[in-house]
Amino acid sequence: MNELLPFEWIAALRFLREGRLQSLFIICGAAIGVAVIVFMSALLDGMQSNLFKRVLSSQPHIVLERPKQVARPLRAPQPGQSQLATIQKPSQRVSSIDQWQSVRDAMHARPDVLAVSPTVSGPAFAVRGDASQAVSLMGIDPEQYIKIVPLDDKIVEGSFRLTNTDILIGTQLAEDLGLKLGDKLRLATAAGGNLSLTIAGIFDLGSRGANQRSAYVLLSTAQNLLNLIGGVSTIDLTVRDPFAAEDIAQSVADETGLNALSWIKTNNQFFLGLNAQKFTSEMIRLFVGLSVAAGIASVLVVSVVQRSKEIGILRAMGGSRGQIMRIFLIQGAVVGLLGSLLGSAIAAGLIQLWLSFAKNPDGTPMFALAVGASLFVWAALIASLTGLVAAVTPALRAARLEPVEAIRG
Repeated sequence: MNELLPFEWIAALRFLREGRLQSLFIICGAAIGVAVIVFMSALLDGMQSNLFKRVLSSQPHIVLERPKQVARPLRAPQPGQSQLATIQKPSQRVSSIDQWQSVRDAMHARPDVLAVSPTVSGPAFAVRGDASQAVSLMGIDPEQYIKIVPLDDKIVEGSFRLTNTDILIGTQLAEDLGLKLGDKLRLATAAGGNLSLTIAGIFDLGSRGANQRSAYVLLSTAQNLLNLIGGVSTIDLTVRDPFAAEDIAQSVADETGLNALSWIKTNNQFFLGLNAQKFTSEMIRLFVGLSVAAGIASVLVVSVVQRSKEIGILRAMGGSRGQIMRIFLIQGAVVGLLGSLLGSAIAAGLIQLWLSFAKNPDGTPMFALAVGASLFVWAALIASLTGLVAAVTPALRAARLEPVEAIRG
């Protein structure tokens, strides 16, 4: 086997075998570093994905709406003349997007948009007997809307069914008004709409406020209740890259002349928190990687000192500076590779341990950890490259040793 290996590999592997304890320590150090990086990457990515899913699973990535109504003076004041009237901002009424079908078709044609759903939304009162509660009424096209918000997955009682006489309400609203499946609920709006609907399903959006104020009906039902026949008040979008939603929203606004509100803008604090978490995790990975590189470099520097006589003999026998340098570079790469393999195994064990103990009170996993093979492959490549880079300084030092001086010690 040795006859098939180049001289540099034979010497590098022999040096590693002769210093078994030293090699074992540095491999274990590299393994711990890789295990920390892989486990933390899986944990932080899983936690971020879980938070992201919880926040965005109940809202669209981008909402298109008409520009806000503004009041303008009929005549501008002349120079030197004071303005006699105070211009007040008018109240915003539910109104339809002009030529919304053309906007919908244009959004479908965009390659960065995955799903489009026209909706009608507005305030209403949910009335049952003497009790009433203000709700946000949403008229939807069920087939299109579930591509934006998976409302069918959030039904806890009943079914995701909407006809002209059906309504879906949140768990908190049902509790407040004492409602159950099959009960009648009357909706009244400021536009004069008044209709009794049958509760077909009760959903849980994961937020008490959303469960208390949200009510879903068929698109045509909401249009009748809000006196918006044939119109829609908003168009909801899901985009391919949620983190590019703000840039896409600006592009859509320029294209259509509508207000485009992205989830990034409406959940700015959450977005900043995600970015801070991402930056923190990257910094942790960087410093762990630097500590692994420093450990490998320090051990190889000691190895150069310990093996100066062997290096001198190799140089005296005709070994070139390049060959001596490659010996220590190979040692660094091998240490990094072995450390990455051992570290990946440790990380896999830690992930299984986490999944076994980190559970919700009902026994379900706290959140899923999606660990692909690519994460381990990248860890192995980065650790090997780290070992290679860390070995550059010791390798240069070894290559610069003069044969006579190295043999004398």
